Amino acid sequence: MSFIDNIEKITEAKWYKLMMPKLYGWGAAIVILGALFKIENLPGASYMLMAGLGIEAIIFFFSAFEKPHVEPDWSLVYPELAHMEDPNSNKRPSQQLDDALEKAKIDNELIESLNDGLRSFSESAKQLNETVTAAAGISEYNSQIHEGVKNMNALNALYELQLQASNQQMEATNLFLQNLQSSVEDSKKFQVQVGSLAENLEQLNSVYSNMLNAMNPNK
Repeated sequence: MSFIDNIEKITEAKWYKLMMPKLYGWGAAIVILGALFKIENLPGASYMLMAGLGIEAIIFFFSAFEKPHVEPDWSLVYPELAHMEDPNSNKRPSQQLDDALEKAKIDNELIESLNDGLRSFSESAKQLNETVTAAAGISEYNSQIHEGVKNMNALNALYELQLQASNQQMEATNLFLQNLQSSVEDSKKFQVQVGSLAENLEQLNSVYSNMLNAMNPNK
């Protein structure tokens, strides 16, 4: 195995492919720092430039033995591209594309029909969106109506309680008036009885006075 074969074998190793991007960055960073040190006349600039450029030289040396990148065969995935990359074909890429579309039976009418379908789908989606928005508004309106009914039921219950309280207060007031009227009648009866008692006392006093006069011989 020759020296070149050994180097090519090294360039195909997995560790080489992992390390080379890092070496590129490290070498470039050392070169940039060396140039900065050189511009600012700082010590060690020459050694940094030598180290960085040396690393870059080694990288470029090994890169010369790397195999070229192989472009994948896209025609295996897209068979329509098989004839477009035919080196013996004299057709331009645009003509080859037209031939591929014609072979696939894709014409202007089909493309226009597809555009109409997409446009119709867009309009349908817009109408569906408006319908969903309207449905959301109706749902919110129904929620508000339901909340209003609940509030109305609560007001009715409160009104019923107030009506019961008013009826009870009215009954208590009527009872109080009845008791008050009965008390007035009792007061009138008491006044009559007091008047009768006063008349009896007056008559008794008159009788007692007459008795005293009769018992007094000096008169």
